[in-house]
Amino acid sequence: MTCATIWHSTLVFFLLIATFCAATNDHHEVGDLAIARKHEQWMAEHGRIYEDEAERARRLEIFKDNLKFIEDFNNARMYNYTLGLNEFADLTTEEFTAIYTGGVMEPETEFMESLRSIKYETTTEQLNVSDVPSSVDWRTKGVVNPVINQGKCGACWSFVTCAVVEAINKIKNGELYRLSVQQLLDCDKRNLGCRGGWMTEAYKYIINNKGLTSESNYPYIGQQRRYCLNEKAKGIVATITGYSTVPKNEKALAKAVAQQPVAAAIYSKAREFHLYKSGVYEGPCQTSIDHAVTIVGYGETDDKTKYWLVKNTWGTSWGEKGYFRMKKDVASSRGTCNIATYASYPTLET
Repeated sequence: MTCATIWHSTLVFFLLIATFCAATNDHHEVGDLAIARKHEQWMAEHGRIYEDEAERARRLEIFKDNLKFIEDFNNARMYNYTLGLNEFADLTTEEFTAIYTGGVMEPETEFMESLRSIKYETTTEQLNVSDVPSSVDWRTKGVVNPVINQGKCGACWSFVTCAVVEAINKIKNGELYRLSVQQLLDCDKRNLGCRGGWMTEAYKYIINNKGLTSESNYPYIGQQRRYCLNEKAKGIVATITGYSTVPKNEKALAKAVAQQPVAAAIYSKAREFHLYKSGVYEGPCQTSIDHAVTIVGYGETDDKTKYWLVKNTWGTSWGEKGYFRMKKDVASSRGTCNIATYASYPTLET
């Protein structure tokens, strides 16, 4: 082989490498451009505006990372649920959980004892529900109001309290009101407003106040005032007479949900939950709780996977139009992500 031949072969080799690298770079550039365009479309859809180009660039990188996580998860096809781009796709999971979770406090034993009220509390075992149906969806009964976005206030406990009080009043009296979340934030001094709260404490406030006013009379502002608007709080449209805590198992929970929507607390800090789109969520979970939700039913998929039907407070772009399904009848008595651990509901004697 002559020197000229060797030189020619070497030149061809390096040209091929250069061509490959250029093609790879072009592919990455095209991919990055497509993601940037997708981000712009997402911004327009959700009305997102950034302070400056530096913030925009940072959010684009987070969006890109979340998009890759979503695509990798969905392509793996390991679970019965899928992920997708929602309103929170430009937030890291750490940012998201700091802003949108933590609104329900995990009660210590002493605190739980302080929640007890001999006058007001009963247990689900006292309910006379002999035949629990195979599926329930309280939305079809007209007792569930539309999904609302709680925003950056940790008010999930207040939204959930209002949701279950609205439901029992509709069931008992035939009127579906939109009750004032803000009244609970401002006036219920045993809870902590946007820093968190507990539904049974909120029930006590409602009982002692003789009820709640409407959302239209005392509207939500996304933050806690330093004072209660007492005159507005007197304009009561709905009330309760007691509340019940559910024994910590899914059988008792189904018994309760069969009679009315139920308040619950879950672990919600997983990245998969942050980016949940559809299907039956089954974790990952931890044993702590950080977010309040409303269970509005239960059912079974075509492949016989049982689930709880749950209303969230993160707007309609998240999940299944603001709802999610969570795996039911699992091995742990706590339920998936502790959904059966701290469930409760209000009662109303008419």
